[in-house]
Amino acid sequence: MRGLRLRVMDGACLEFAGKVSGPSSVISEAEELSLIRRAQEGDRPAFDGLVRLYDKNVLRLALQVVGSPEEARDLYQEAFLKVYRSIRNFRLEAKFSTWLYRIVMNVCFDHLRRQKARREVDARLPEDGETELLQTVPDERPTLDPERAVRSKEINRRIQVALERLNPRERMVFELKHYQGLKLRAIGEICNTSEQTVKNCLFRATQKLRVELGDLA
Repeated sequence: MRGLRLRVMDGACLEFAGKVSGPSSVISEAEELSLIRRAQEGDRPAFDGLVRLYDKNVLRLALQVVGSPEEARDLYQEAFLKVYRSIRNFRLEAKFSTWLYRIVMNVCFDHLRRQKARREVDARLPEDGETELLQTVPDERPTLDPERAVRSKEINRRIQVALERLNPRERMVFELKHYQGLKLRAIGEICNTSEQTVKNCLFRATQKLRVELGDLA
């Protein structure tokens, strides 16, 4: 995927070019905290570092919610614009990723409301608990087996189609849990809801995916 450029005009100009196809940066908590402190003081390279740290996850999350690569890129930039403008208000005792993903979620859902494309997501959810991640998610490591590679590609395509049939909140909860690796409590904080509601939403999403992908088991 081609590089993205983020331009923020808010008393200063910030430009960031990142290759989303590359791996996200991995740094220690102390290094991340240092970047946050410096970004809060107006250090542009420090903010670039934070963008680089989370850009891939933010774009993927936006894509899972809205389904359109073009719209996801726009929302990716809008989300980081909001982060740039409000980072001085971030409380250092909080978890930065939770704060960031909440902003991304709000940007995505605001977009869906504006486009009148948001599905009904507030329906009563079942009271059952969470199920484990679908075992059909393929291993993405490189393989020399052409037949396995073709099957892996087909499974990936089927999973993506199945995810697109979930409503936006279900896709976001599933993404945050199984691809971003967040705990249910953290997802609840991001979605401003209870841990039990998140668990119910995740269960519903997983059950729908099992129905769609049952023949792959």
